[in-house]
Formats: sequence, C-alpha cells, structure tokens
Amino acid sequence: MAVADMKVRQLPFDAGHLDRLMDEAGLDVIVATSKHNVQYLLGGYRFFFFDTMDAIGTSRYLPALIYQKGKPENAAYIGVSTENFEKELGKFWPATLDLSITGSVSTGERAAAHIKTLGNVRRVAVELGFIPADAEAALRKGLPNCDIVDAVFPLERLRARKTPQEITYLRESSERVVDAMLTVFKTHCVPGATKLEVAEAMRREEVNRGLVFDYLLVTAGTSLNRAPSEQRIADGDIISLDSGGNYKGYIGDLCRMGIVGGKPDAELEDLLGFVEHVQQAVRVPIAPGNRGGDIYDAGARLIAASPHKPYVHFQAHGMGLVTHEAPRLMDTPRLSYMGYDKERGLEPGMVVSIETTMAHPKRGFIKLEDTILVTENGYEAFGDGGRGWNPAGIGR
Repeated sequence: MAVADMKVRQLPFDAGHLDRLMDEAGLDVIVATSKHNVQYLLGGYRFFFFDTMDAIGTSRYLPALIYQKGKPENAAYIGVSTENFEKELGKFWPATLDLSITGSVSTGERAAAHIKTLGNVRRVAVELGFIPADAEAALRKGLPNCDIVDAVFPLERLRARKTPQEITYLRESSERVVDAMLTVFKTHCVPGATKLEVAEAMRREEVNRGLVFDYLLVTAGTSLNRAPSEQRIADGDIISLDSGGNYKGYIGDLCRMGIVGGKPDAELEDLLGFVEHVQQAVRVPIAPGNRGGDIYDAGARLIAASPHKPYVHFQAHGMGLVTHEAPRLMDTPRLSYMGYDKERGLEPGMVVSIETTMAHPKRGFIKLEDTILVTENGYEAFGDGGRGWNPAGIGR
C-alpha cells in the first residue's frame, strides 16, 4: 500500500498519539500480539475462529501487528491462512500481510524478518506479558542487534481515551449485562436452584443479548463464597450477581443484588444503602481535569468513618478491552500495576469501574459495581438500573 493510499484510508487509531508515546519511550517498532491490542490497532477486527481459544496443534494462534514509528505504510499483519477470507472482505489496513502460517515460533520468525526490512531499527517493543516464550526467543534470535523491551505501557496509554465507537460498545455491554441479571434474578434464582444453574442461566441470557459470556461470581445466603457450585438457593437468601460479558470485545462488568421470596429487612436495607451511598459519592469527583485519585480517596474516607470499615472495600479502575486498564487509579500490586493516574487529571473518554464490596460477617456478601464514562462536562453511568434489592424467584 502506498503512502498516498494510507492518506485516503484513514488509520483506525490515532497514529500521531502512538508515535508520540513511542518517541517518549525511545521505541522504533512495536509488535502487538495480544488479542486486545491487535483488535484495537486493526480497528475492531478480531478473528472469529480463535475468539474463545488459542491452541491449535502443538502451538497456538498468535497474531501480530507490527508498527514502525512514523511510518504506518510499513506496517505488517501476521495471521493464519483462514484469515485470507477476511482479507477478501477488506478487514486489514496494513500494506504487508502474511497469512500463511500458524504457530507462535513462526510468528516470531516472520515478525523478525519483516522488521529487518525496515532499516535503522534499534529498539523493538513487544507485549512481554502477552507473547509466548518461544515467540520472543525467535524474535530475539532474528534481531540480535536490537533491544527488546516492553510495549504494554504505551499501548495501554493509547487506549486510555475511548473513541465514540468504543463508548457505544461499552454502553451496550454494560446495559445488556444488567438486563440479563434482572432476568436471572426474576426467573432463575429460585429456591432449590444451584449456583451452577444460575451461572448457566446467566450465560444463556447474556448470549441471547449478543454478548460473549465471560464469568459469573455469585453468592447466596450468608456465604461469602463467590464460585458457582452445588450450593442450593433457599427462600429468603440474598443473592449477588457479579458478571462480566463483552460486546465486540468490550467488557461489561457490573454487580447487582437480589433477595429470594420476600422483602429485605431494615438491616439489609441499611447495608445496601451504605454501599449505594459510597457508589454515589465517588461519582462526584468524576469530571475532566479532576485528580484521578480523588475517586478512590472519596470512597476510602467514607469507609474509614463507617462502623462497617472492617468488612467493606472500595476500588476504582479503568475499563475497556481489558478489565483493569488505564486510567490506573490505585496502587494495585496484586494485579501488577501501580496508580500511575492517581495524580493526573481525568480526561473525557476515560471509562472507570467503581465497586464497593461488603463481606458482612453475619448477613453475607453485598456489592454494587458500576461503569462510568468521563464526559466533557462530568460523567455518564452505563447500565445504571437494578440498584436496589431486586425481587428474585418470582417469574416462574
């Protein structure tokens, strides 16, 4: 593809922004191999054949998007032979396509071969957490004179502000997950049903709404165990449904509460009321320019002053193609990142998950989790229904 053609066919991401991020990191070339970053850089493309698994034969599907700083005309995409059908449909913008092989070693070798043709390349960044050891070894062997460094940070910063299309996908995923939850509460959380049956019902309801089901964390009664299991639901149980489902790769991850066969007592109303109070209070600082860490600090202050402090936890994190992505609002070493954005201003287009979790020692697990978009003037909540005690087991 000629440079002139590149100008006609606009890139599906902000190449200038990526070039600046690469310049700041001293990078010449990026090799993206994670499904989420390949999807982002290709403008939403995700190969359907390997959507739910990667293994094939003795290796795995490992796509690679190779981008040289300031020279998108030199980009290459490495995939598998069945992606030639997608090529016929015009799914790829890179000028160089290698759709002939399958296997992680071959991807590393082909990537190195392409980078050698670019000239004057000294620092190559790969996604160290998302490239197999054999592929990285093949790349290093093919590029003995290049420094191989990590690409995760610049690629994450590229995705920090969501495009209008991404915002639509995140809104849809969130609203569809909550809608599925309300149906599951009503028709499937019945006395005698197991948590495994509830999880299967959630899977079906999300799939029926055009989502890819990722998981359901579910509690029943006073148990704090959130794994789907053979535990049976009883009349009067409180139920938490915390589910992740994605729409076109974008994650809807929310939590809502229900109660089986009756109404909550005054204590339960107060407990969920406190969780809701925190969830609403932490929305106040969500606006462009406000310090990112103010979201967490608002929740932490309320919890510290509450008698519920010993068993309540709050966290906030970015959402998008990845759960826990930029903005990084807390120090979260258990998930391998620190709060890079705590002291930085929020920006329009950032999407944040806020979640308040109560593991009450006597009444059970109570939680709300919401997805919030930073807008030009403040914020917008996605999938904001079903926030109280939803009646469960009443639809059969």
